[in-house]
Amino acid sequence: MGSLGAIFLVAVALLFAWSMGAHYTGAVMGMPHASHAIRMMPALILMAILTVIGATSASGGVQTTVGLHIVDASTVTIVAATVMVLSAAILTTVYTYYKIPSSTIQIFVFSIVGTGLAAHVAIHWDTILHLAVLWVLAPVVAVILGFVFTHLFDLVVPPAEAAEETRLVAGVEKSPTVVPTISAAARALPACLVVVGGAASFTLGANDVSNAVGVFSMVNLTTTTIAGLVGGLAMAIGALTWGQGILKKVAFDVVKTDLAMASAAQMVQALVVLAAVSQGLFTSMNQALIGAMTGTGLARGNNTIQWPVVRGIVIGWAVGPFSGITTGFVLYSMLQLVGIR
Repeated sequence: MGSLGAIFLVAVALLFAWSMGAHYTGAVMGMPHASHAIRMMPALILMAILTVIGATSASGGVQTTVGLHIVDASTVTIVAATVMVLSAAILTTVYTYYKIPSSTIQIFVFSIVGTGLAAHVAIHWDTILHLAVLWVLAPVVAVILGFVFTHLFDLVVPPAEAAEETRLVAGVEKSPTVVPTISAAARALPACLVVVGGAASFTLGANDVSNAVGVFSMVNLTTTTIAGLVGGLAMAIGALTWGQGILKKVAFDVVKTDLAMASAAQMVQALVVLAAVSQGLFTSMNQALIGAMTGTGLARGNNTIQWPVVRGIVIGWAVGPFSGITTGFVLYSMLQLVGIR
């Protein structure tokens, strides 16, 4: 297919990046927006800027993992690379449309596997195993850290003060049942939450842009820096143009939060995912956040967690890998039937 195939691959990759930008608004700015620390559009703009920076400056290791260590890149054609990205892009767009916070990373990795199986490409199962172990551990660690960090925040800002500051930020009248004086630490919570949301946005670029542009390394299309920049810009556009629905879903439907809980959850998410990125690995932003939110909810009591919503999200995560491997395999097999390889 030559240059035409490369152009189509880039177009599909940018479409996928755009879809991810919309899909992950809730994972990085859901907590700041839910707690009324920042309005919708400023949240999306801040997310867009920091996602581009993270994708450009910190995604190289993960792009290398995607491009060179999941399948044998020497035998991957542009058509196969395109199918890998297209399969994941279609599924992510569908999940975003139905406002289901699935794991794009797991969808993408298993789209690669499905396509590789259909194309008879050697698969590095040891990398898949390492990633699978990380995917199991990350949300568990996030639950534990969410629980611990919430109690640490409570030592600095008592829950009553955090709840009252949350009410004030939301524009609710002051409650007569709490102390009238709000400490400086409590008043700093909204700004703290926006900062950790920004850190999560940077992490999103570093962690997730490789889902779209990591395949560029498979076919030697461009450098990881340029790929990260282009993919990050597409993600930013996706967040700004189609990110409001999923942002509302994660922000308001999972856990009833105050500012301290939200800050703890968002901080844990960024730490867990950045730890993976530093090793050239990648894990789900949504899983890290939902795990952290669950931990913060447990720290404050079961009644703060919307368990039916959590169960629905877990089902979405379980379906993601199966749908990825199936879509990749079927789509490439269909192209083979018509002579496109």
